[in-house]
Amino acid sequence: MSQYFDLGDETLWNPSIGASRLFQHHVAFFEAELGLPSGIGPMTDDECQIVPDAFEVFIEALLARHRRTSHPVALALSEGFVATVLVLAERARIEADRTRLGTAPEGGAWGAGLYEKARELGRHMPR
Repeated sequence: MSQYFDLGDETLWNPSIGASRLFQHHVAFFEAELGLPSGIGPMTDDECQIVPDAFEVFIEALLARHRRTSHPVALALSEGFVATVLVLAERARIEADRTRLGTAPEGGAWGAGLYEKARELGRHMPR
């Protein structure tokens, strides 16, 4: 069994129910932390719709928060979620501000590593 994260008629991700539930719990946590809706709708009949405008605002706030975080454990705990969101953003054709990722010249390897993690995860995220 699996669930669908859709943007209109396009499926951005079709994870197993377990991976989907874990992701949705992370979404709820970061919505509360950021004080913003994610744009990722409720799961109904194994489908949820992503609202691109709200999702883009959420992504920018998430990246800004992640970039400001300096605690190594907090970074490690959130990195997988941030990378997963970046995959969905790319598939939704939402351009994440790379300066917030830290891949601009001043960002160095930290942001490049996160972006590489997103590319690797994307290979394991079926549509």
